[in-house]
Amino acid sequence: MSLLLWALALLTAGPALAQTAPIPTAPLDLAAVDAVVARTLKAFDVPGIAVAVVKDGQVVMAKGYGVRSLATKAPVNANTLFGIGSNTKAFTTAALGLLVDEGKLRWDDKVTDYIPEFKMYDPYVTAEFTVRDLLCHRSGMGRGAGDLMRYPDSTNFTINDLIHNLRYFRPVTSFRSQYAYDNSLYLVAGEVVARVAKQPWTTFVETRLLQPLGMRRSATSFSRLSDQTNVADAHAQVDGRVQVVRRYLGSTADRPCSAPAASTAV
Repeated sequence: MSLLLWALALLTAGPALAQTAPIPTAPLDLAAVDAVVARTLKAFDVPGIAVAVVKDGQVVMAKGYGVRSLATKAPVNANTLFGIGSNTKAFTTAALGLLVDEGKLRWDDKVTDYIPEFKMYDPYVTAEFTVRDLLCHRSGMGRGAGDLMRYPDSTNFTINDLIHNLRYFRPVTSFRSQYAYDNSLYLVAGEVVARVAKQPWTTFVETRLLQPLGMRRSATSFSRLSDQTNVADAHAQVDGRVQVVRRYLGSTADRPCSAPAASTAV
C-alpha cells in the first residue's frame, strides 16, 4: 500500500513537471527527497515507504523510510518488500503483450476463443468481448463487480467459479460506453495467459518478467517468497487508527489483478 501510494504521487506529479522544468543535471538533493517523503508519510498516514530514484538507467538513490511494521517497529530499508496492489495489473497486461508479440494471441481476439465457458450477462457482450476489453474497464459492469468473490480472505471461490458467475452480474451501463474500475476481468485476463502459455500465471510472470528483469527477490504472491525476513506487514485503518492487520493471502489464480506480488527495486 505504501509503495503504491508513493508511485501514484510520482505519476500524478510527473507530467506537469516534465512540461515546465528542464531535465535536472545537478546532483540529487537528498534532503529535498527526504522532505517530500516525510510529507507523504503524514499525508497518506502510512507507516513506511521505500523510494528509488533512477536516472539514465542508473539507480541514484534507494532508501527506506519509516517502519515496515507498527507492531515490531522494524525499519524499512531499500530492500524491503511490499505488496504492490493493483500495479499487478501492469504485469498481467505485459504478460499478454509478450504472448501477442510471439503471435500466440491478438489483442482483439475474442475471449471465448481461449475460454469457451466465458459468459457475460448479455449474449451480445459475450460474443464481442475481446482480450483488449478485459483490460480497459469498460465492460458495462459496475465498479468492483464481483470483488466479494475475492475479498475477504474467508472466500473460497476458484477462478472457474469466478468465470462462471460473471454471467449473473447485470450491467449498469452499455458495453464499452463508460469506465468503471474492475478487478474480476483481470483475473480472467490472467486465465487467458495461463491457457495460452499452458502454465500458471504465477509461473509465467516470474519466469518471463521478474527473473529476466533481475527481480530475484520478488514473487507473484507472499506465499511464494523464498525469503520473508524483510517484508512489510499489512496495515489498515481500524477504528480510525492505522494498525497491523492479517495479511491477505487469497489464491484465486494468485491474483493477476491486485496484491499478489511482493516487489523491490531491481
